[in-house]
Amino acid sequence: MGGFERWLSLWVALAMVVGIAVGQVAPGLVEAIAAAEVASINLVVAVLIWAMVYPMMVGVDFGAVSGVARQPKGLIVTLAVNWLIKPFTMAGLAVLFFEVVFAPFIAPEDAAQYIAGLILLGAAPCTAMVFVWSQLTRGDETYTLVQVSVNDLIMIVAFAPIVALLLGVTEIEVPWETLVLATILYVVLPLAAGLATRRALGSKARIEAFTARVKPASIIGLVATVAILFGLQGSVILNRPLVILLIAVPILIQSYSIFALAYGAAWWLRVPHRIAAPCAMIGTSNFFELAVAVAISLFGLNSGAALATVVGVLVEVPVMLSLVAFANRTRRRFPEA
Repeated sequence: MGGFERWLSLWVALAMVVGIAVGQVAPGLVEAIAAAEVASINLVVAVLIWAMVYPMMVGVDFGAVSGVARQPKGLIVTLAVNWLIKPFTMAGLAVLFFEVVFAPFIAPEDAAQYIAGLILLGAAPCTAMVFVWSQLTRGDETYTLVQVSVNDLIMIVAFAPIVALLLGVTEIEVPWETLVLATILYVVLPLAAGLATRRALGSKARIEAFTARVKPASIIGLVATVAILFGLQGSVILNRPLVILLIAVPILIQSYSIFALAYGAAWWLRVPHRIAAPCAMIGTSNFFELAVAVAISLFGLNSGAALATVVGVLVEVPVMLSLVAFANRTRRRFPEA
């Protein structure tokens, strides 16, 4: 790991501060960035995430996809945690904290909104950023792609019914534009570019050398993305800090618990680390574009539900970086094969 990557947590912390500061000093710039949006996906952030994902896609070897069938345990852990456990534990934590623990501090109507937002987060496992976390833990590129792809296929049919069940709302309009556009931007286009690059480079040695050269650009993209996200939400953070902290509590507990469950299950099943780390990361992080879009469509732009999904965005990067560090420190506890 290079010097810049070793201090990644520091750069991300500075990016948060810079983002909030720029949002206050140059609101026009932030508004211009916010306006560059299609189907609830910010195009500036999308380009940066694309830059983050692309280096890992260069490492995807389609010839090795068949090998996933020989090691199904990682995929089974991912799917079980994402769809049988995570949505329901998030709903349980949301109810526990906002109807019991935080009840003296939150109005009941606000509590209901925050619970709804957290349920939407819990039912939307990550699509794009998983490739970044996988890359930082030296995950298997091909296996990670299969995990994300299968997860996305299930999300198309399972997201709305799970949300309907947990929210008690039957008429949920899934923003298909958001789902399709995110899949194209974060998976299809980077994958196509990665495959084209592999063919152009030819040999394995040249592919590895190229990946090493472009990897710093991926980290820079991550830091820039954090700065923009915090710039876009700086006013919310400064105006409602207590509410932000309260909403963050169940999200933090959920994130670390889900990671512990998935990572522990992978360790118990003797899943190799290059598969175990990404499989735990997929369930821990969230598809925040989808969650935010549905929250806005169901409850409104200024609703507590939308605010809760935004807090998920703000909490995710610091949490995931801490889990990346933990996964890297515990690598030797897993089989390498």
